[in-house]
Parts: sequence; structure tokens; C-alpha cells
Amino acid sequence: MSIEVRPATDFDDVAAVLGPKRPDATVCWCLSYRLTTSKENRSLAGPARGERVRELLREDVPPGILVYDDGEAAGWAAVHPRSDTSFATNRRIPHLDDADPWSIWCIRVRPGHRRRGLSHHLLRGAVGFARDHGAAVVEGYPVDNAGARVDLTMAYVGTRRLFEEAGFRKAADTTSVLAGFPRVLMRRDIS
Repeated sequence: MSIEVRPATDFDDVAAVLGPKRPDATVCWCLSYRLTTSKENRSLAGPARGERVRELLREDVPPGILVYDDGEAAGWAAVHPRSDTSFATNRRIPHLDDADPWSIWCIRVRPGHRRRGLSHHLLRGAVGFARDHGAAVVEGYPVDNAGARVDLTMAYVGTRRLFEEAGFRKAADTTSVLAGFPRVLMRRDIS
């Protein structure tokens, strides 16, 4: 098994991981938290969501990273400065201090590639990507599921254990709940 983590710049590879099976379907494309206004998020439907992702991939700092499993795009992690996401104004996820953290809010592994540790590669890769772009602090907002099974459709935020294994510590509780589990703010200093 050859694993490689790279910045997400290839639209076809991102589409293989995040895109819909039908081109006209409206799926998240990992934009729900990346866009700073709910108005823009609601206005994008069907192929327009994919086109917005294509635009983000052209920016100096792409919106995330991909993991490749034997050359095939197998997973995605969204990572960007919190100030460029809806977490900047999110009242359920607290702001802890004046630091300008980067947020990791989505970790997704394609079917056929799961249960091989790729989420660990994605999380480590997201931390490295943030560090390479000047981040001093990285945050994530996973569920605190205490080892209970998390439905795959809601597992995209990660688990507290996954983040702890990557060197994050619990920094705060949140008032956000996903799939019946509380979300916690996990933080790692990478300066």
C-alpha cells in the first residue's frame, strides 16, 4: 500500500472523493462550513457547488488535502484558516483566545479505502499543510462518542480519539451536537 498526501488542487480527484454520482445532484462538496455566509451556501445547487469548489482549488491556498492510495484519490480533509470559514461566526463552537487558528472540519475516506488508517494520514497531513502555510494553532470539532459507533454520514467531523491520537488536546466543550454526540473543540499548537 503506497500512501501519499498532497494539497487538493486537481478537480477530478476532489470530485472523485466529494462529488455526487449524478452531476445535477446537490451535495455538500465540503462547502457548508468553508463558505462564510449561509446565503452563498444556500444559493449554490447542483453543478454550481462543484464549480465553486473548482474556483477554491485555484486559490493560493487550496481548501484542503487529498490522500492517495496506490495513486488513486481515496480521501479528503478540509483545512483552512478559521477566519475564512463559517466557524468564524459560529456561536456553538467557542473562540478561545486571540489566536488565528486553522480549522479541520471534514475528514472523508471513500468506500473501498476505509479501515486502512487513511483518516490518520489525512489528519496528520492537514496539520502539516496548515503548518506549511504559517499556522501556529490548529483546531478540530469532532464528536466525543466515547467509543460508540458513529453513523458514517456523520463521521466526517472525526472523533475525539482520532484527534487525540494526532496530538490534539480537548480545549473546550461546545454546544454543538452531531448524530446525538456532543462535539468538542480539540486544539494543537504547531508553532
